[in-house]
Amino acid sequence: MSETIRTAAFIGLGVMGYPMAGHLARAGLRMRVYNRNAAKAEAWIAEHGGSHHATPREAAEGADLVLVCVGNDDDVRQVVIGQDGALAGMRDNAVLVDHTTASADLARELDQACRARNCHFIDAPVSGGQQGAVNGALTIMCGGEDSAFERARPRLAHYGKAVTLLGASGAGQMTKMVNQICIAGLVQGLAEGLHFAERAGLDREQVIAVISQGAAGSWQMVNRHSTMIADDYDHGFAVDWMRKDLNICLAEARRLDARLPVTALVDQFYGDIQAMGGGRWDTSSLLKRLQRD
Repeated sequence: MSETIRTAAFIGLGVMGYPMAGHLARAGLRMRVYNRNAAKAEAWIAEHGGSHHATPREAAEGADLVLVCVGNDDDVRQVVIGQDGALAGMRDNAVLVDHTTASADLARELDQACRARNCHFIDAPVSGGQQGAVNGALTIMCGGEDSAFERARPRLAHYGKAVTLLGASGAGQMTKMVNQICIAGLVQGLAEGLHFAERAGLDREQVIAVISQGAAGSWQMVNRHSTMIADDYDHGFAVDWMRKDLNICLAEARRLDARLPVTALVDQFYGDIQAMGGGRWDTSSLLKRLQRD
């Protein structure tokens, strides 16, 4: 497990995967890429070099490290498992890293599938959004074997400001659930505060400038209040994706007999946003729901 990773396959060149793979290319890795939309993969190759492949299996062949960043559990299974999946092309001792925010059950399933192929698996969901991916400043929450993690960590650090192993397979996904649970309550609180300030006739920018320096301050407050005030939600992490994540959290909470009343309520509020046509709006659009006539 001590061999250096020199060749990487990246599967899924969306708003997150595209810049993440770019950081690896700039770090000098030989890159092999696959994307369901081939034109996107060709554009990435034109910008960064490397090779574009017709299936995940072909992309994974010969790679020391295979990274996946797609939409949900079903998408991961589609690109990893099966005749044309990445796992079928992976060589012995290669490491599969899944950056998708998915279920902990899927992480454990993939861990077992990798063991059967004499490969290694790390579930590694990320936080920081598109901006964090572009800037190479993501927080990466990992689950898996120590040895596989230590081998992959220097490469993940090319786009992660914090890369942490939190336990066995599934621990990364469980930690990402905690992250999303906390964000849901923070964004709703910020939306309600801005709504209240507006109704009270306060200068909302001035209010935020004051309270962000105290106990109420948060990343969401600092980075989202201005766009919320400007009614600008065409950016950031989409409501559709947040609802997908919160549904994973709520399903796991039922299994654990954990109580998430605020999370369940905010999930319903995001359902209202979807009904307003805002499925692709940023998660901070909770304010727009409060401003409805």
